[in-house]
Amino acid sequence: MACTTILVGKDASYDGSTLIARNEDSANGEFNPKRFVVVRPGEQPRHYRSVLSHVEVDLPDDPMQYSSLPNADTTDGIWGEAGVNEANVAMSATETLTTNERVLGADPFVELAKAKGTKGEKGYEPEVAGGIGEEDFLTLVLPYIKTAREGVERLGALLERYGTYEMNGVAFSDVDEIWWMETVGGHHWIAKRVPDGAYVTMPNQLGIDEFDLEDALGERKEHMCSADLNEFIEANHLDLAVEATTPFNPRDAFGSHSDSDHVYNTPRAWYMQRFLNPYDEVWDGPDADHSPESDDIPWARQPERKITIEDVKYVLSSHYQGTPFDPYGHRGDEHTRHMYRNIGINRQSQLALMQIRPYRPQASRAIQWISYGSNPFNTIVPFYPNVDTTPAYLEDTTTRVTSENFYWANRIIAALCDSAFDDTSNAIERYQELTGGMAHRMVAATDEQVARLGGKASAEFEADNAEGDVEPMEPDEIIAATRNAEVREVLAAANQSMADQIKAETDALLDTVLYTVSMKMSNGFNRSDN
Repeated sequence: MACTTILVGKDASYDGSTLIARNEDSANGEFNPKRFVVVRPGEQPRHYRSVLSHVEVDLPDDPMQYSSLPNADTTDGIWGEAGVNEANVAMSATETLTTNERVLGADPFVELAKAKGTKGEKGYEPEVAGGIGEEDFLTLVLPYIKTAREGVERLGALLERYGTYEMNGVAFSDVDEIWWMETVGGHHWIAKRVPDGAYVTMPNQLGIDEFDLEDALGERKEHMCSADLNEFIEANHLDLAVEATTPFNPRDAFGSHSDSDHVYNTPRAWYMQRFLNPYDEVWDGPDADHSPESDDIPWARQPERKITIEDVKYVLSSHYQGTPFDPYGHRGDEHTRHMYRNIGINRQSQLALMQIRPYRPQASRAIQWISYGSNPFNTIVPFYPNVDTTPAYLEDTTTRVTSENFYWANRIIAALCDSAFDDTSNAIERYQELTGGMAHRMVAATDEQVARLGGKASAEFEADNAEGDVEPMEPDEIIAATRNAEVREVLAAANQSMADQIKAETDALLDTVLYTVSMKMSNGFNRSDN
């Protein structure tokens, strides 16, 4: 899979929330319709079998409810991708990463080996299951973790036991912390806590560029890793530092260094940081501090101003606006406009942005913002994940094309607008601004309604109070709070109202762009043309 991730620490976000967001992009030539669901404890498997790798995993008998964005067509598995559980812990899985031959030689991927021959006959070789991967991660981890740190620990243990058949980056967040985890070869992994005052950009490359092995193998305050990572590095000569005092750089040791990175990956990190830190350095021209093809673009950076939901949506929708590399732009030429892989690409499946808000009661603390389809042409919509049901407009996605669900409506709009970008861009901008304002109004109104419920649902009772007036809640108390039936009814009603409004505005946009594009058809003719 080809995806793009941005992580925003709580001191770098506009409201003190932790923000983790990722585009799920399908493989070239594929389009995967997505659904938004909640998985209840009774629906969570106790014994899991991967469709792709055939690995089988026994699961605990006490799962929490969690939200998920699975495929509408589950032929190749669930692919839950992103969600929030009842402990208000969020997970995004996964960002496909790159590696190098030395890592794969030292710790090969654990790939499915199909059976050979006929069982019972001479020479028969039974099937050997592969490891776990993107298909599986959310289902195997999110229902069982009560902090972001626990997410790293659980997935790390699963990787060490079962291995993986691919390189992946995974994000975990709670109200206090964001952790970014990267797999290294078949069984090894590293994880680093995102600095509170920074954001992280991840464009399909192994990204962490500085790692404290002593902390990871000791106190684990800001870093974690597989138990034998130090021996693994030394035995296979993976550390490429020239000076012994140079901090260990996982990107150099475990990552890729290919020409294709400069076309497919590094330009995306360059553009995101160019947007969020426009004045910190020179980004353009021969004297640029970093170019689209630079290999040393930082993994984490402090933004020049605090980052909003709209900023995250913008960078994850971007196509190099304002540069010669914009395929819809008028700068550069036909060569430059198609030099680099866009962030906002045609085969986007969904964008999930998980916001964990410190200033709201536990029952309504988490918001999962969702987009479907190609990001330059869609909007992002907030939904409360701690509910019993999700709106049919987002849940009942079919494999059949229809404008009656959010995924396909967005796919149709994007396909229409692409060939008439200049003629439809104003309608898209108006739609995004209108629905964005609706979204923030809905959140504010719902928060106010929850606060009016009082009792255990009130902010005064539940708040993890920054002033220290109230003791922070234990994970089991958080779970109990998010299971408040009265609050869940309010949140579900808000979700449905949001879906109804979004459907009306999306239908109106479809009508507008269909008319605009229809009027430009080549076979148009009327008598006044003579």
